[in-house]
Amino acid sequence: MLKILIAGGFGVGKTTTVGAISEIEPISTEEYLTQASTPTDPLHGVEAKSTTTVAFDFGRVSFDVPMPIELMLFGTPGQDRFMDLWYDLARGAVGAVVLADTRRLDTSFDAVTFCEQAQLPFIVAVNEFDGAHRYPLDDIRQALGLASHIPVVPFDARVPAAVVKILLCLVDHALAQAPADPTPLDA
Repeated sequence: MLKILIAGGFGVGKTTTVGAISEIEPISTEEYLTQASTPTDPLHGVEAKSTTTVAFDFGRVSFDVPMPIELMLFGTPGQDRFMDLWYDLARGAVGAVVLADTRRLDTSFDAVTFCEQAQLPFIVAVNEFDGAHRYPLDDIRQALGLASHIPVVPFDARVPAAVVKILLCLVDHALAQAPADPTPLDA
């Protein structure tokens, strides 16, 4: 069983990502946006958004590749005022998928910085929203200031097969980043 964080800014598709792949009814803490939240939750680029996550999303999915694994998915709230909760959600996680929206790439900076500071292995998954411009992945890597070893992959949060692809990419990346255990199991 592996714990995975789904992180990113406000409105990048975290709730959609968890919901697209979860084998259980996802636990969601979505609440309606109100006029009072306008100063803290600007809708620039996501004008049609009517709800926001106020705690976290949770889903579960299992795979048999090449052995059975079960992934516990924890979607973070996107606003920086919930950053303390990110640390709690990240505890025990194998890594994070940082979602990016090219229409508002700046919303991903906090999640990237969080993962770097927490030394949490991560990948960047570029959610290809309808109508969003498609940039070369190396341009996105450069704009986010990412090291060359961090995978940047395009995906559509609404498509289960695309979500599977990014989750398995993260697991592979996290395993590659894990230090080798110098003690043999049979010792």
